[in-house]
Amino acid sequence: MPQIAANGITLEYEDYGDPADPPILLIMGLGAQLTLWPIELVEALVAQGFRVIRYDNRDIGLSHKFDGVKAPGILALTLLGRIGLAPRVPYTLGDMAADAVGLLDSLGIERAHIVGASMGGMIAQHVAFSWPERVLSLTSIMSTTGNRRLPPARKEALDVLTKRPDSTDEAVLVAHGMKIARTIGSPAYPADEDRLRANVTASVRRSYYPAGLQRQIAAILDDGDRRARLRRVEAPTLVIHGEADPLIPLPGGEDTAASIRGARLKTFPGMGHDLPLELVEPIAEAIAEHARAAAG
Repeated sequence: MPQIAANGITLEYEDYGDPADPPILLIMGLGAQLTLWPIELVEALVAQGFRVIRYDNRDIGLSHKFDGVKAPGILALTLLGRIGLAPRVPYTLGDMAADAVGLLDSLGIERAHIVGASMGGMIAQHVAFSWPERVLSLTSIMSTTGNRRLPPARKEALDVLTKRPDSTDEAVLVAHGMKIARTIGSPAYPADEDRLRANVTASVRRSYYPAGLQRQIAAILDDGDRRARLRRVEAPTLVIHGEADPLIPLPGGEDTAASIRGARLKTFPGMGHDLPLELVEPIAEAIAEHARAAAG
């Protein structure tokens, strides 16, 4: 698979479609490899006439790892944030957004449609308000603003995502990965057991690197409330959110749309914190329609 130098590190990426078509950059979320973007979604966007790029964020998958770099714990970050102190973190969401822009630079792409899911939506938001000249449109999926007054994640969803098994046995890791998918996934669209097992197994075999999770969590908690910064977003914005999301409840998407001038909110009943196969086509159509309208 191809790697490219971007922002002083190496990023693993995949590039689909005609290079002459308008580019869409997909940015995935916390602890998630590029493969969590369903290939069916990628193919649907290519069929809609777009060049589609997905990549591993830093500290995950096959991209650069910050081995040995320690991050403050969740409790310390939360408490310090509440009293207005900024602890030192290994890197920020702004740094991760600079990775995305660096990837575009290395690929010779001047402007792109930026699509981010969960933490990837937060990173995409950063790209939009810090590098507006690089953004044709913004799509923020199952993400939020960092507003601490919003409803929190359900305890079971947060626990399963942040607690990793002690064992590195493949069967244990696959079982845990499937538990994560079942806990945060879409209640109206449960994944097929065999397909889910195959996808999780492939993910574990591709890369298993839990050390990066803590550093990515630190970047999220360090970022704080983005609402004031989101007012600077100039790009046409679509916010997509599941109405049954247990990890980032729907008010997170509503707050995102309310914070960006002219943003449009599209919600899906029964959708949780994932991209179920049954919703690939309508999500792809929504992204493509939004991107074409933004291009004018």
